[in-house]
Amino acid sequence: MTTPATPQAPQQQPQAAWPAPGGGYASPIPVRAPTFGDALASEWTKIRSVRSTMWTLGVMIVLMLAIGLLSAFAVAATDANLGDEPVLSLGFFGVLLGSICVITLGVLTISSEYGTGMIRTTLTACPSRGRVLTAKATVFFLLTFVITVVMATLVAGLQTVILDGAPASGTDWLRATVGVGLYIATLGLLSLGLGAIIRHSAGAITIMIALVLLPLVLAMFMFSESLADLQRALFEYSIPNQLGALYGSAISNSGPSGWEPLWIILGAAAVALAGAFVSLDRRDV
Repeated sequence: MTTPATPQAPQQQPQAAWPAPGGGYASPIPVRAPTFGDALASEWTKIRSVRSTMWTLGVMIVLMLAIGLLSAFAVAATDANLGDEPVLSLGFFGVLLGSICVITLGVLTISSEYGTGMIRTTLTACPSRGRVLTAKATVFFLLTFVITVVMATLVAGLQTVILDGAPASGTDWLRATVGVGLYIATLGLLSLGLGAIIRHSAGAITIMIALVLLPLVLAMFMFSESLADLQRALFEYSIPNQLGALYGSAISNSGPSGWEPLWIILGAAAVALAGAFVSLDRRDV
C-alpha cells in the first residue's frame, strides 16, 4: 500500500517585469512624483498627530486666556484709571508668555525629526529638500497664525467688556489681533529656521529664549553712562518691546512703532530660513 501523494501548493509564478519604454525594468505599481500638495498633506499629518503640538498650543491657549482675563479682573478690582491707555494693551502679557510655546513648537517641528531619524524617511519620500522646508514652514505658520489671531481677538473682546478704557480704533484692533498673530507666527518661523540649522531641540530652544529675554534683562542692568546708547538699543529692539509696540504700549518712547516690528521680525525670519535651506541642502542627514 502506497501513501497518497500530498497535494503540492501551486508555486507562485514570479511577476513579470513591467516593460519600460526604453527597455529594462519598471515597477508595475503606478509611481508619480510627489507634489507640493503631497508635502503639505504629509506635514499637516505629522504636526497634528504628535503630542508636542497639542501640549504646546494647548498651554499657549490657556496662558493667553487666563493671563488676559486675570489682568483685566485685577485692574477692575483696583479701580485703576487707565486714562488714555487702550484696554487692548493688557493682552500683551499673555501673548508674551504664549510666544515661548510657539518658539518651542517651531523648533520641535523640524529638530524632532533629526532626533528620531524621521528626517531620512521624509527626504526619501520627497527628495526636494526645499519643498520639504517650505511645506513645514507653511503648515506651521498657518496653524500658529490662526490660533494666535483667534485667541488675541477673544481676549481683547473680553477685556473690552470687563473694563471701561479708551476706545480703540480699527487700526489698533488690527495690530492687536492680526498684527500680533503675524508677529508670533513669524517668530515661530525664526525658531523653525534655527532648529533646522542647530538640529538639536534643547540647544535651539535655549538660544531662542535667550534671544527673546536676554537683551531686555541685560539692558536693565546697564547702569554705566558709557553704555547708555547700547542700553537704549537693547530696550528698543528687544522682542518684548517690539511686541508691546504692536499693542501701542512699548517700554521705550523711541524705537520701532506701528507696523515696524513686523518688518523687523520678517527680515530676521527670512535670514534664518535661508540659512536653514542652505544647511538642509548642503549637509547630510
